[in-house]
Amino acid sequence: MRDLLPPEVAVAVATPDDWTGRLLAEELACLSERAVESRRRDFTAGRVCARRAMTALGLPEEAVPSRADRAPVWPAGVVGTITHTRGYCAAAAARATDVRAVGMDAEQHKELNPGVRRMICLPEEDDHLARLPGGVSWPAVLFSAKETVYKVWHPVVGTWLDFTDARLEIDPDEGTFTARIAPARVDAAPVPRPPRTVRGRFTVSDGLVRTAAVLPLP
Repeated sequence: MRDLLPPEVAVAVATPDDWTGRLLAEELACLSERAVESRRRDFTAGRVCARRAMTALGLPEEAVPSRADRAPVWPAGVVGTITHTRGYCAAAAARATDVRAVGMDAEQHKELNPGVRRMICLPEEDDHLARLPGGVSWPAVLFSAKETVYKVWHPVVGTWLDFTDARLEIDPDEGTFTARIAPARVDAAPVPRPPRTVRGRFTVSDGLVRTAAVLPLP
């Protein structure tokens, strides 16, 4: 994940000990008493990584609680992102004076359920994926990239983004993707200068798809 993001973004990947690490009081308060063990482990690893990424920037260790929709709440002056999938967790953070937003996602590298694929892929994206070289589950890359695009969009704009609201093109040779946001969603955005295009990078290795993107400052 480190190689997918510029140097001004600090990245922390969970170690085995991080899944049972220390939570700060404000973070612990976000966990329901009924939360299952997997949810507790994912949440814990994500917060440990988030705080480690912030300290890598020279910032103090501060809590990263969550809202009701589970989105992380970063300290003032910090933008960041957290991702986790089975056996993997990472977080990234940057100063808000360096980048406008950062997003990343990790998914298992496997074929998508046909129903999921129909939900996330536009017809033109299906045609595009069919032309890409074999050996990679490109729908899984597309799915992860769209998750990353949402993680960039939502903190800036504050609205939801459906899978069909971003049209992606993947460059397999460069390991990059470009997402173009539907003009209707851009025009309806309640903030000035919403992102129209999000560009990111991806990698497929060790049974995982990893995607990441940074939204530059205007």
